[in-house]
Amino acid sequence: MSGVGRRAVVSAAGGVGLVAALAACGGGSGDGDGATGGKGAAGGQGDSAGASGGGSDASGGVEQTPPLARTGDIPVGGGKVLADKGVVITQPKAGEFKAFSARCTHAGCTVAKVADGVIVCPCHQSRFDVSDGSVKGGPAPSPLEPAPIEVTGDAIRLG
Repeated sequence: MSGVGRRAVVSAAGGVGLVAALAACGGGSGDGDGATGGKGAAGGQGDSAGASGGGSDASGGVEQTPPLARTGDIPVGGGKVLADKGVVITQPKAGEFKAFSARCTHAGCTVAKVADGVIVCPCHQSRFDVSDGSVKGGPAPSPLEPAPIEVTGDAIRLG
């Protein structure tokens, strides 16, 4: 009988813990809903105004996303590695911009530089063409993955 008693106690304790966890989760969103409901019409208006303001901020934020680079930062026939963004941007011909993953397809190292029309990986010297990311030399088995970009004015952003 004591074994059954222990099981009952353990089950009850687990159930109480589950209820407490659900109440805490539900309480967080319920408190927000309850607070809005408790404020009446004024609280509701405040929430609506906040939502509208948030919508404006969100659309403004998208338009004001800082560019990855400026067109003037990317030399013709060369490029720029943005290791922190995981992308390399090139300008094969004047006014033509391309972007590729900065991750080498051989061992996953981040490419380090762009020179003389090729993107160079420092780990095993794989080289990729600036115009299409194709393998120009080294052990890389496949081209760099293209990355979508948008060029607006002189700003280059991920697309």
